[in-house]
Amino acid sequence: MASNPPAPAAPFVPSTEPFGFAGPRSDEGPWEEWNPTEDSVAPVRGRHRVAKQRGGGLARSSTVLGVGVIAAVGAGGMASANTGKPPVAISMPDLGSVGHVFGGSSEAPKGSATALSSIGVTTEDTEQGARDAGEALRDRIMAQAESQQVQIDSKAQSATETALAKQVDEAAAKAEKEAAAKAKAAKEKAEAEAKKKAEAARLAELAKQFKLPVASYTITGTFGQAGSMWSSGYHTGLDFAAPTGTLIKAIHSGTVTEAGWAGSYGYRTILTLDDGTELWFCHQSSISVSVGQKVSTGDVIGRVGATGNVTGPHLHLEVHPGGQADGIDPMAWLRGKGLTP
Repeated sequence: MASNPPAPAAPFVPSTEPFGFAGPRSDEGPWEEWNPTEDSVAPVRGRHRVAKQRGGGLARSSTVLGVGVIAAVGAGGMASANTGKPPVAISMPDLGSVGHVFGGSSEAPKGSATALSSIGVTTEDTEQGARDAGEALRDRIMAQAESQQVQIDSKAQSATETALAKQVDEAAAKAEKEAAAKAKAAKEKAEAEAKKKAEAARLAELAKQFKLPVASYTITGTFGQAGSMWSSGYHTGLDFAAPTGTLIKAIHSGTVTEAGWAGSYGYRTILTLDDGTELWFCHQSSISVSVGQKVSTGDVIGRVGATGNVTGPHLHLEVHPGGQADGIDPMAWLRGKGLTP
């Protein structure tokens, strides 16, 4: 870039005037005493107010303002040169006495609101820039709205998926619980059936080892019946009514521990089993075994009679576990051995 040649130096002429304030200078008028008054001194309205120079021009601030205006015009031109963005409008300030910065005129021009950036730019370009800016803003708003809608839809979908997963888990847990309950019930039922079957098999096996004492009979008295005909106040055994002379057989194998007269029991035979249980056969008309004799299941031990305290011929059967004095219900004991009187 070319530069301007330097200005020639002015010749130095020494001054002959005395230094300091010795008196009035030759180029000044005579000195007079000045007493300022309210009318001769303009009021100061602000700290930064700049007084006018003689001749009606602005102070140094007008020069600074002119430089600022030139810089603003340059910035407007730069903004207009950027075609990628809409032009920036810069208005000319409505200030007096700034025309001399551009044209040297001392008259104050009227204020103008014309944008400096419109220099070299047509109205069509300005409108196109405004449309482009509006479309860009609309695109940004639509993109933001679409992003927010996507977020809302994502949250709703996530909540729906969570609810469905919860329902699936609850249904699976319920199905698993029901399956477990059914399996447990089936297991318990199978166990009960197996137990019942095993008990039936056990009783069937016992039935082979035990036998009812008479073949043809009628149950006329059960255990625990109350009545004055019994000395204890209640019936202590099970009565098998049958004709006199009906055969009485051993219910199970054992040893005869008593055989003879027993007062109100008439003729009685006591058969002791291997576990210590005593079976009393009472009111017999005759006894076919003796004390100490071992018998097997089904062996004849006597005959039905009406001896002792009776009202008719029958077999009075009592069961005394372990040989204890008080007996138990013979009906329940026989059923426990697989027999049904």
